[in-house]
Amino acid sequence: MKRGSKVMRQWVEEAQQENWEAFGQLMRHFRGMAYAVAYDMLKDVHLTEDVVQEAYIEAYLNLGKLQEPAAFPGWFKTIVVRQCQRSLRRKRHILLPLDDALHISEKSPGVAEIAERREGEQLLQRTVAALSAKLRVPMQLFYYYGYSLQEISDYLGIPVSALKKRLYDGRRKLKGALPVADLASMFNYLYEGGRNMLHIVNGDSVGEMLKQGIVQGEVLVWREIYSAGPIFVNPAGSSERIQRAGVLEKTLGIPSTEYIAGCEAQEAKIRDFKRYDEVVLWFEHDLFDQSMLAYLLHWFKGQKLGSTKLSLLCIGEFPGIELFHGLGQLTPAQLGTLSGTWQGIGRKEMELGSDLWRAYASTDPGTMADLLEERRGELSASALPFAYEAFKAHLSRLPSVHNGLGIVEETTLQAVRHGALTPMELFPLVSDKLHRLGMGDLDFGRYLHTLVYNRQPLLTIEGAEGNTDFRQIAEFWGRRVAITELGERILDGLADRVEVQGLDEWYGGLHLEGHTVPWRWDSSSGSLVRSEL
Repeated sequence: MKRGSKVMRQWVEEAQQENWEAFGQLMRHFRGMAYAVAYDMLKDVHLTEDVVQEAYIEAYLNLGKLQEPAAFPGWFKTIVVRQCQRSLRRKRHILLPLDDALHISEKSPGVAEIAERREGEQLLQRTVAALSAKLRVPMQLFYYYGYSLQEISDYLGIPVSALKKRLYDGRRKLKGALPVADLASMFNYLYEGGRNMLHIVNGDSVGEMLKQGIVQGEVLVWREIYSAGPIFVNPAGSSERIQRAGVLEKTLGIPSTEYIAGCEAQEAKIRDFKRYDEVVLWFEHDLFDQSMLAYLLHWFKGQKLGSTKLSLLCIGEFPGIELFHGLGQLTPAQLGTLSGTWQGIGRKEMELGSDLWRAYASTDPGTMADLLEERRGELSASALPFAYEAFKAHLSRLPSVHNGLGIVEETTLQAVRHGALTPMELFPLVSDKLHRLGMGDLDFGRYLHTLVYNRQPLLTIEGAEGNTDFRQIAEFWGRRVAITELGERILDGLADRVEVQGLDEWYGGLHLEGHTVPWRWDSSSGSLVRSEL
């Protein structure tokens, strides 16, 4: 099975059903190919951009006529070529050499470095331009944009074996003309496909896969749990960080010194973002990721990006995966199909992310509730389409007007009532049902701990006497769980969990503690309710 073919067919089929998002995925994936072919015919940056846009429109209007989704690459190439021919007939020539276009986005290094870089660029441009079209286009697609051999074969309509021969011939000719030992590195340095990039992701498993050649550039795993503990508009402030570190150590067992050192290390890395041509954010649909994304957008909003481009890849599903939890579910091959499908984001998205973060960090949850309702349409139409549901899920964690249980505690008690026997069985049941929270086992263990270890427990765990530490005792996860009589009464709405057990919990920037709370969540109306204290 060739790389990404299933995903491409899925995009085509969904786009034929007028799914604009699927069509957008197709166009982002094939943009590099369309651009390379169009520029080779037109030799003009502005005309090429116009032609590619026109090809997008023609493809969208005629996609229903495509009989076989697998034939899309060649079919789309035909449209691009036809649009180029129309453009040439109109004789719209506004000349801007490609090397000049590349210089537009350059940073401002030293004079000697500029001279050396431009000399290398000009030499490479002249040498590639001197190649025949049958060598020039494959070289650009393979080295410039990083497409696979099979994808280029499908697009250009030539066998892989012939394509390999053309790449070999192209490299041989370039080696004879350029004083460069490693041509691939020179292409990667000069062209978009191998620019100096920083990829920011949320998990070690995803980070390790990306480092295995799936993407070019450096990978930074952002290690934070913004869905737990106190949240501040500026979490890097010394007093704020110390407070947050203390709460996370107490509730999740993360050593304060380790947490603070980790934060300082990743912040030092991101402060150096201007040394990269592009920063790509890889995030998912759930609260765990969306809160992290909101913070990073808030942070970047306060920076002067200069020539650094900010891009985003944010998904909530993947073809063939029924219940999508996150990028960590994907194989390296599946993850590879996403490389290059990110979209550029600008001031508007940074401001929207910053507004979300400020609302999340507010001590008044009504700020978030109002923002979500007032700007729901804007969110769904933006590059942040998952924020609405993710932060709604955040609000549903607050105590219910019905029985004082948040959505996590409610779902946990229901699962035990219906037969879940151990914490090990409970976790996947609860996390699957509440997948919009993106809750990990450590966070779930914390919720479970508060239900069990209380003077008036709602659950019991067989053999776990006293205040058993769920973070240290492995046996905790395999022991039998049962719901207490009080747990049954509260679940049925005959008693109130807050009044009986009390709270000491952070919900973003809101801290609820004691046996009375000012805010409740009404699940029947999906709205926030201000309580009378």
